[in-house]
Amino acid sequence: MATAAQWIQGARPRTLPAAIAPVLIGTAAAYELQSFRLLNAILAAFVALLLQIGVNYANDYSDGIRGTDEDRVGPLRLVGSGAARAQHVKWAAFGAFGLAMLVGLILVIITQAWWLILVGLGCVLSAWGYTGGRNPYGYMGLGDLFVFVFFGLVATLGTTYTQAGQISLPAVIGAIGTGLIACALLMANNVRDIPTDTIAGKKTLAVRLGDRHARESYVLMLALALLLVVVLAPTKPWMLIVLLLVPACLTPAWLMVNGKRKSLIPVLKQTGMINLGYSLLFSLGLVLSTGF
Repeated sequence: MATAAQWIQGARPRTLPAAIAPVLIGTAAAYELQSFRLLNAILAAFVALLLQIGVNYANDYSDGIRGTDEDRVGPLRLVGSGAARAQHVKWAAFGAFGLAMLVGLILVIITQAWWLILVGLGCVLSAWGYTGGRNPYGYMGLGDLFVFVFFGLVATLGTTYTQAGQISLPAVIGAIGTGLIACALLMANNVRDIPTDTIAGKKTLAVRLGDRHARESYVLMLALALLLVVVLAPTKPWMLIVLLLVPACLTPAWLMVNGKRKSLIPVLKQTGMINLGYSLLFSLGLVLSTGF
């Protein structure tokens, strides 16, 4: 039986900032539209966190039963390490997805945006299909696209829409930016796993790009996310405070380009914190540009 600490580790807390970041940006964009709704923001945050935890447990289960995690470098995997039964991890994933759908339904009832139910179902199905099912798209190199769409565009713009009933250019720019950083986090994880994923037949984007180009793509994603705020600077100069993150990006970028695989483990936490910092500075820039 896995301990409580192992279950928490299996939920991969280092990835959770990727769930909070788009909600913060989406809420700040709603504030700029003079439509901030605290309850809606809290509900959106719970949905995002539960989906992220569900994805992490689902990947643990699916990769574990396929043997992908048998010789893995990095954080504990419950099934691959034998710490927990595969069926229990599967139930944990479904439990997280179920709670996410329940909280999401409450948000839909409040906003009366019933079409968002289809978006929520799409999120859950895509989360499971990443490594689950007969033809998981994560094994085809499409996982990065999923992360960008759902943990960037959908999470951010959905948060803004459930508060303001519309979206805006800052919301779109922020969605793209946080989506790119979330993809960078996934790339850091997959670069570390290139040898084992190759053997297991898991053709992630990192495997397809090759070690060198995959590492370089991480740096490119971070750079693009930061530079995007320049688009908003002419009318919202406070958005340039996001560039204060540049020093924080230097160490993980250097490690990604030059470090050995084991040295990439801290990059996951660093990238998660960069995403959180990006969302906080982006949101602060919007608030300062709008005024209190």
